[in-house]
Amino acid sequence: MSQISAELVKRLRQRTGAGVLDCRNALLETGGDEDKAIEIIQKKGLAKMVKKAGAIAAEGMVFSYVHPGNRLGVLVEVNCETDFSARNEEFRSFVEQVAMQIASMSPEYVSREEIPEAAINDKRALFHAQVQEEEGKRGKKRPEQVVEKIVAGKLEKWLTNACLVEQPSVIEEEKTIKQITDQLSVKIGEKIAIRRFVRFELGEGLEKKRGNLADEVASTLAE
Repeated sequence: MSQISAELVKRLRQRTGAGVLDCRNALLETGGDEDKAIEIIQKKGLAKMVKKAGAIAAEGMVFSYVHPGNRLGVLVEVNCETDFSARNEEFRSFVEQVAMQIASMSPEYVSREEIPEAAINDKRALFHAQVQEEEGKRGKKRPEQVVEKIVAGKLEKWLTNACLVEQPSVIEEEKTIKQITDQLSVKIGEKIAIRRFVRFELGEGLEKKRGNLADEVASTLAE
């Protein structure tokens, strides 16, 4: 397809936020295939974002979410590079999505980089103990290399669940929070970073019977 219609370019711009020339070139490269053009734009955009990895993202917003019933609340800080982008509706919607993710999935950290080595070692020791206990019940000991593989698998699963950016989104289930963050970074052309969060659950740590609020939040999102 040598001719790319203005309507097709406009539609691609609306879907990606990329410039007219970038959209037209991507469509020409893919023969007018819109989905493949989006992939090209995203790849090129991510490459640009890698170069901006050292950029300072000091603007943004602090957002609070309180679940109906006032028994669960989240406070999260998400940064971008400019105040202009912080006022962008898509950025604000993303921040709200992140807060809902924290409320629903209860992550412990933003990413692996901030997990203390001691915490990882403690988990590894716990998983070793679990495997040994299981072996005791079965009355059969596994080879050490098998044990290490099982422990590594358990540790990897814990890391994925514990880190916010690695969790599958409760809203866009086919994507992780990191993928959604990267896509928005490409679209607005700025570095976006989830800096920190805190999650409060009423009665947390106290000996009392209470429902699973995380399940309640997930149920609310599904409605």
